[in-house]
Amino acid sequence: MRRPEILAPAGDFIALQAAIDAGADAVYFGLGTLNMRARSTVNFKEEDLPEIAARCRGRVKAYLTLNAIIFESELEEVERLIVYAKPYVDAFIVSDWGVISLCRKHGVEIHVSTQMSTSNSSGVAFLASQGVSRVVLARECTLAEVKEIVSKSSIEVECFVHGAQCVAESGRCLMSHEIFGKSACRGECHQPCRRKFKVQAVDFYENDMGEPLHEGMASFIIEPHTVISAKDLCSIGFVDKLMDAGIACFKIEGRARNANYVRACVLAYKRAVEAVLKGEYTKELIEELTVELKKVFHREFSKGLFYGRPGKDQFTDSEDSLASTIKRHVGVVIDYFTKAGIAQVKIQDHPIRQGDEIQIHGTTTGVIEMVAGELHRDDERPEIAEKGTWITLKTPRCRVGDKVFFVEHRDV
Repeated sequence: MRRPEILAPAGDFIALQAAIDAGADAVYFGLGTLNMRARSTVNFKEEDLPEIAARCRGRVKAYLTLNAIIFESELEEVERLIVYAKPYVDAFIVSDWGVISLCRKHGVEIHVSTQMSTSNSSGVAFLASQGVSRVVLARECTLAEVKEIVSKSSIEVECFVHGAQCVAESGRCLMSHEIFGKSACRGECHQPCRRKFKVQAVDFYENDMGEPLHEGMASFIIEPHTVISAKDLCSIGFVDKLMDAGIACFKIEGRARNANYVRACVLAYKRAVEAVLKGEYTKELIEELTVELKKVFHREFSKGLFYGRPGKDQFTDSEDSLASTIKRHVGVVIDYFTKAGIAQVKIQDHPIRQGDEIQIHGTTTGVIEMVAGELHRDDERPEIAEKGTWITLKTPRCRVGDKVFFVEHRDV
């Protein structure tokens, strides 16, 4: 049984570092436009590529996404970006035949995005004949179909194993485009599917005066009100089946998610894969890893479509994240004493005490998760560090400017 590559999303340098430190085998990211997260509040810029490459080289592979719909006026820009990015990345994730042609022209490795909706072995074979080295299968494929496709394919097959799912086929939705003029296929989705919907009566019957004959103001919120909001995919309970199917790469969705999400997902799936290889993949481990995954952003979990076609049970009853933990901003690291391993933290918001679970996030630091030890302020040992004060405490290596968070646990 082969060891699959763990592919993590990276929307910024904090998430990138968190993925690397957690043990991801590869990361994927976009550069502002021409990808499926163009609208995201976190995104890299072209000038970040040398730094991204420097962090990844020798540790993880770097894949650049160019998987939006590409229009005629953009071909020149796409080609320029391919030429520019070629020395810095290991492959391009694409979904447009014109982009595939340009990638072939410049001799770069091509991975076909799930946006192309490849759902059978004949499609994979044709893509292989066009120089593609890996295909991300359509999310509509069942596990049995994935296994059969892999057995007939000469190139690598990648599948999403965790994260948000779109109600539309392989994410090719037009709702946002029609409602807001912002196309999901251009990475601009406003996610109207995740909202509440209201049904309101409209009276088409009028009297001779043009007045409605009936009350037309009756309305109600549809229950369950998330009628087209799909549950999140969570495959942690059948990682052994995914590996048995021969999937070459496990892809985690979430370039719009924070670094804590990236870290938790990579750690969980890496542990599961290692456990399968060692014969230690147990019900108890699955339960433990599920608890860890539930600490970060998620909707209700499902098995996606690996075990069947869409049905009413694929939709979540909750609008909001069901994460069992919430990060509360504490403050910022204003100094770090390397020899002593001590950070000085300015408390700007949420107070902290000894024994609190905290996280430190930084563009170079990534994500540090720890329990706060004894707090110091010169010769004092305060029980609580309040807003407007500062304290020092022992931490792993972090940097000035890193943000500190209090981790609050909640029942959901």
